[in-house]
Amino acid sequence: MADLTLIHTAEVHRATFDRLAARVAPGAHLAHVVRPDWLARAQGGIGADLAAEITETIRTAPGRVLCTCTTLGPLAAEAGAIRIDAPMMAQAARIGGPVLMAFCLESTRTPSRTLLEAAFAAAGKASDLRLLDLSAAWRLFETGQTESFAATLAAGIAEALRTAPEIACVVLAQASMAGAAAHLKTAVPVLSSPETALRAALELE
Repeated sequence: MADLTLIHTAEVHRATFDRLAARVAPGAHLAHVVRPDWLARAQGGIGADLAAEITETIRTAPGRVLCTCTTLGPLAAEAGAIRIDAPMMAQAARIGGPVLMAFCLESTRTPSRTLLEAAFAAAGKASDLRLLDLSAAWRLFETGQTESFAATLAAGIAEALRTAPEIACVVLAQASMAGAAAHLKTAVPVLSSPETALRAALELE
């Protein structure tokens, strides 16, 4: 029986979370569902057939369920899964704004922004969000050029921070963007979702 089932839309996330679990929760048993076709189908909006398919997968999955895809996050949460970005957004709200939210897919813009605004509201704070569209770099991720992807994201974020020194923290909206944090040399907190979400899902803190 899995302690946690993870739903991914990219195969690369399987190894990422297995490595994380080995470090932060060595005894945890993870099950992975990898469905890149769900993200492709969701780009034009999540239709009834896709929604039913995802909901049934979550309903029948062993253990708790963590959805690592930001685009599918709202639907996954409605079906009972944990959204990968929810713990990170709560952390950003605790830090306060202005928050620079970087994203790479148009389909994640609205769900990520809505969740971050909700986290600020739950913390009793007014949200001050700046959006940074880095979608031009997404093709690097799609073609497996993960280091170039991370470095390109970091360069874009560094430039945005240079022109907006008032930023209190950076949010990397998608799990796939987490590698950019290691390339950034800044005193500004850079928040990414994988480890934060895994710890929350396994109730480690």
